[in-house]
Parts: sequence; structure tokens; C-alpha cells
Amino acid sequence: MNPFTQLDGLVAPLDRANVDTDAIIPKQFLKSIKRSGFGPNAFDEWRYLDVGQPGQDNSKRLLNPDFVLNKPRYQGAQILLTRDNFGCGSSREHAPWALEDYGFRVLIGPSFADIFFNNSFKNGLLPIKLDAAEVDELFRQCEASEGYRLKVDLAAQTITRPDGKSIHFDIDPFRKECLLNGWDDIGLTLRHADKIRAFEDRRRAEHPYYYS
Repeated sequence: MNPFTQLDGLVAPLDRANVDTDAIIPKQFLKSIKRSGFGPNAFDEWRYLDVGQPGQDNSKRLLNPDFVLNKPRYQGAQILLTRDNFGCGSSREHAPWALEDYGFRVLIGPSFADIFFNNSFKNGLLPIKLDAAEVDELFRQCEASEGYRLKVDLAAQTITRPDGKSIHFDIDPFRKECLLNGWDDIGLTLRHADKIRAFEDRRRAEHPYYYS
């Protein structure tokens, strides 16, 4: 998992509440567990004018010109503004995989579904909860100004708007440490690799018949 420290990123506004995980990555794309390659199918049903299938050449599909992420001004966005209850529905981990593979590193909204919220941290995304009024203002500024960017500093726990205003956000200290260091669940386990090897060596010496 790539560490997250600071980001100065273009913002895209997804002005919809209760966006579920099937909208983020539809069910037909869940056969793969590679954790990569899902970006082209993120928001597939909203993004394209046809029904997408695994293995399809997305470059030949017709884009929906009315979908916000297809608009030229939001190409390359790394920060997604959302509304209430983003990531609801099923617990599929493919949803944060798709968002990360698309290019997003930060999600900002008033609330997130619990399982999606947890899965995001485990996959290198930073979901930030802010008051609804603060999110409303970010939406207003983003839609009013092309090329709207925000600076996110995880260590300082701040979001800085183009007008200079700094917004503090809360984050669990353990999740913060994991993101700063790029530790997913496997990475956390491997921090104790020496102890694991020592245990296995001792176990082999004490109980050789387990390995015969």
C-alpha cells in the first residue's frame, strides 16, 4: 500500500447521496481478486451508455456526457466530494479498489457506510468526514471554479482551500499511522516477520513430526 502524507489534488464533485457499492463497481466485475484493473469500470453504469462486461475494451464504449467524471474539467481528479452515506450496500472490497485504481486518494463527505469506510483505510484511501455545511461549501466552490484543488495534509489533519481557509478533520490515530506508513493488514503483520520466523524455527525444533 502506498503511504499517504500530503496531497494537492484536483477535486471532482459527485452530488448524490446514498451511492452504493454496486454503483461504484457493478457486480459483474467482482470475479477478479487482483485488486487492480478496476478503475476503467468505476461507476460503470453511470459512466457509459451501454452495459459493461469483464474483458470489454472500454476505449470503444460510448461515454455518458452528462456524468460528472466524464467532464473534461474533472479529468485527473484525485479528491472526490460525496454526499451522505457514500459506499452503502454490500461490503465488497472491490469498491475502494476501483476508486483507488481510478486515481482517487481522498474522499470527502458528511458520512460513509461503516464497512466501506473501514475498507477504504485498508486500501490506501483517506475518507474524511466533515460537517454537512462544510461539505456544501466545498461543493459550491468546486462547481463555481474550474480547476478547483484542495491541499490535504494527513499529519496535520487539515484540508486547505484555495482561499487559504484551513479545515481540521478527525481521524483515528491507528488508521492515521497506517496510512502515513503505507501499512495494510499484510504490512502490519510483516512488521513482526523476525518474531514469526523465530516462532516457526522454535516450533520446528520442538515438534519436528509436524513437518515430516
